[in-house]
Amino acid sequence: MAGSEHPRIVIAGAGFGGLQVARGLAGAPVDVTLVDRHNYHCFQPLLYQVATAVLSPADIAWPVRHILSRQDNITMLMAQVEGVDRAARLLLTDRGTIPYDFLVLATGATHSYFGHDDWAPYAPGLKDIEDATNLRRSILVAFERAEATDDEEIRRRLLTFVIIGGGPTGVELAGAIAEVARHSLAPDFKNVDPRTARILLIEAGERLLPAFPPELSTYTHQRLEAMGVEVLTGRAVVDCGADHVTLAGGERIDASTKIWAAGVRASAAAQWLGVEMDRAGRCRVGPDLAVPGAPEIFVIGDTSAPPPELGPIPGIAPAAKQMGDHVASVIAARVAGRPAPGPFRYRHAGDLATIGRNAAVVKLGRLQLTGFLGWVFWGLVHVYFLVGARNRFAVAMNWLWNYVTRQRAARLITGDLSGRSPAGRGETGATPTPTSPPSGS
Repeated sequence: MAGSEHPRIVIAGAGFGGLQVARGLAGAPVDVTLVDRHNYHCFQPLLYQVATAVLSPADIAWPVRHILSRQDNITMLMAQVEGVDRAARLLLTDRGTIPYDFLVLATGATHSYFGHDDWAPYAPGLKDIEDATNLRRSILVAFERAEATDDEEIRRRLLTFVIIGGGPTGVELAGAIAEVARHSLAPDFKNVDPRTARILLIEAGERLLPAFPPELSTYTHQRLEAMGVEVLTGRAVVDCGADHVTLAGGERIDASTKIWAAGVRASAAAQWLGVEMDRAGRCRVGPDLAVPGAPEIFVIGDTSAPPPELGPIPGIAPAAKQMGDHVASVIAARVAGRPAPGPFRYRHAGDLATIGRNAAVVKLGRLQLTGFLGWVFWGLVHVYFLVGARNRFAVAMNWLWNYVTRQRAARLITGDLSGRSPAGRGETGATPTPTSPPSGS
């Protein structure tokens, strides 16, 4: 595209929102540069299935270059965004600067520990492939270490799994770990019974899945308990260490594996731009999703805070995709000299969460589904929205195999197993890693 006089559109983040903007500009008289620190697009709603050994990373990720290979007006660059020079209209990356005429920031979100970032090494979250594979290693190694020890206290700690946060991610993780322990691993160990594993789901609020109707929250709570998960609602975590969590009131739970699913915070986009942000660090934008006073800069997805008059917009994939479609139409209209479309309007299709085998909750307008029907609907929706026929086929076949045999096909322990926990116990063999920056939404 060297020497082109077309407007330069730079998109930061190849998640759901950024990818949708790029696709929406196919055929437009513009030069698009898509920047991401990864070379793949990850289907985040199924990350927990990588973490619990149902799927392999390649099942839910696809190379961005391949996705956009038929789009002639786009260049993909693998780089880490470091800032924005608004005056010079440059995106700053670790690979140099990229000039833009229009800039779209779709850099997503990362984990929020609500002022306790020192908990991050002990209770990692789940936002990308690296998080998922690290968590899978920690879960599987915990069972291996329990098999090898004769110390009952250490064994109990190793076989205690604490998930903090009762939203969809926490519910799905709790149910999946329970199925791994009760069924997939049960026949494979001789010195320890994986079915004795203790799985706790801790939610500071009064009920699970607060965005769902109360009756679906109650169903979820009851179904998890029937699967052997201990559900603690109205209990806030006040401390988290290498081998424990402490709840409000002083109750201590010894556990080697903790998983954070309690909150997110936006990327540093607002700081890069020097603009107003909300309490979650998201950029405040106008009705067209452009930054006030900078009509050439758009912020979408988890790092965007649209004005209240647009109504509540959840931080989920469909919302990011709709934002991407809107921004692409706004840019295309401006480039063509046409009137821009009206303000962004979010259309909420529904809420879904799976609990475990034959159990899910679905809210579609007035329609509510639970149990087997909800579970089938949840699966069909997720297979449909995967990128690429190969991924859809692979995921569907893995799910069928898992349903028939209860076996997890991706139970490989890879990576460095020599690390020790910060307390020096080395029980899980997983080296804590700091929270990584987000790549897109």
